[in-house]
Amino acid sequence: MSSFHEVIRKNESSILAGWLAEMASSNRRSDLMSDAELRQQATELLRLVTNAAETSTDPMSEAFSSTRDYLKDIAKSRMEQGFSPAETALFILSLKQPVFNALRDTAGISPTKLVTEILTAGTVLDRLAVETVNNAVEFRDLVISRQQEEMLELSTPVVKLWEGVLALPLIGTLDSARTQVVMESLLSAIVETNSQIAIIDITGVPTVDTLVAQHLIKTITAARLMGADCYLSGIRPAIAQTIVHLGIDLVDVQTKAKLADAFALALTRLGKTVVNAKQVAKSTNKREEA
Repeated sequence: MSSFHEVIRKNESSILAGWLAEMASSNRRSDLMSDAELRQQATELLRLVTNAAETSTDPMSEAFSSTRDYLKDIAKSRMEQGFSPAETALFILSLKQPVFNALRDTAGISPTKLVTEILTAGTVLDRLAVETVNNAVEFRDLVISRQQEEMLELSTPVVKLWEGVLALPLIGTLDSARTQVVMESLLSAIVETNSQIAIIDITGVPTVDTLVAQHLIKTITAARLMGADCYLSGIRPAIAQTIVHLGIDLVDVQTKAKLADAFALALTRLGKTVVNAKQVAKSTNKREEA
């Protein structure tokens, strides 16, 4: 049986104190975690590692399953608190020096045995640190993915301009994932508001290539299938030239240079017109005076 776990168990208090001191002098983030919480995490992890090392020195074995689960919880909580993956890994790696010191100070251990036990301890802690980093990165990627989905939803607002008229202002580049969100948002709004016209404004889209045009055509086609006419506004000279150069067919799509022009066209389509209230009032007063 390895002396690794025996040394940790016999010197648990001194190792814990040395570990906390090591973190205080290197990667301590008192702005993110209190001393009490840090001590609690260190104490529990040291206990789990000690118990697991009694039967195995392989961090991926069943003996270390509880340790790995606890490290996963630590990685998640620390990422939520604002720690970087590197800082989370240093939490584990800071335990190495106190353990090495305890092994060095063990009475009666031969130099050969000391080297073996130090290598064993170092390997175990290194692999646990790598596992913790992997957990932290995986959790961070999930957070980033969720934030990207939320940003996609926020970046595709469907605005009701008038009864029966919707506007979808697009900003940034259109890709397949965003097109799907755009299409779902627009179709849902058409159903909810029973709108007859949808205006897709691409003033904020920097460039239009074949792929972007295909995404726009798919969205327009889907809206038509829902019974709504689609107008495309925000066609700038550069975009118009690009569309012609690429040979993109937008013949069946009503286009306008400005959103205001598309809105005016939509009102005409609905039999509505915008008039100056003051002029109407003057005309009414003149008729009454006459």
